[in-house]
Amino acid sequence: MTHILQQTLDGSHTIYIPEMDEHYHSTNGAVQEARHIYISKAYNFSQVSQPVVFEVGFGTGLNALLTALEAERLRRNTLYVSIEKYPIGNEEWQMLNYPQLSGNKCDTLFFSLHSAEWNKKISISPFFTLWKIHVDISDFPQIPMADVIYFDAFAPNKQSSMWTMEIFEYLFAHTSHNGVLTTYCAKGDVRRSLQSVGYHVERTDGPPGKREMLRGIK
Repeated sequence: MTHILQQTLDGSHTIYIPEMDEHYHSTNGAVQEARHIYISKAYNFSQVSQPVVFEVGFGTGLNALLTALEAERLRRNTLYVSIEKYPIGNEEWQMLNYPQLSGNKCDTLFFSLHSAEWNKKISISPFFTLWKIHVDISDFPQIPMADVIYFDAFAPNKQSSMWTMEIFEYLFAHTSHNGVLTTYCAKGDVRRSLQSVGYHVERTDGPPGKREMLRGIK
């Protein structure tokens, strides 16, 4: 599918897929969206000292970059497991401006995240280990129990196969006790599905341009 680089309202990039009429991130601000939904509402919300993070959709690598930076800032040993069926190409991720917006030495870190070998645990920094798995979530890969889950799939009306009860049951089964799942989606049927598999689900404030988001706790 065609990938078109676009700038969002906070100055950071996203990728637009015209065939799906879908963006990888919010056009209201890619970096501020990721920081709010996944770092503030999930990674920093978790009380686990050495968390396992499971990301559904490695995508542009933005969530991984921000988590790695936060892990270093907090000196918090983190294993980051991310699955992706369709990785973006080298030319695409090298054009993304996230390193320039995220502080010093991020170019090297962002390069390390994308160039890391797939299907193997790679130490990216003293406090961040990355395990990218080249697989579709519908294959239900064997992963460790996760303390934090970033559910960052394309929207339900664009990729409904990612929002099934079977997948939510898989996620719940791989969530540790008191583990947390966050997603930008606040639709009622998604909330009810998460509740039906066992999560305690709360609506919380969303990032700029979005009133609400969902957080599930096991």
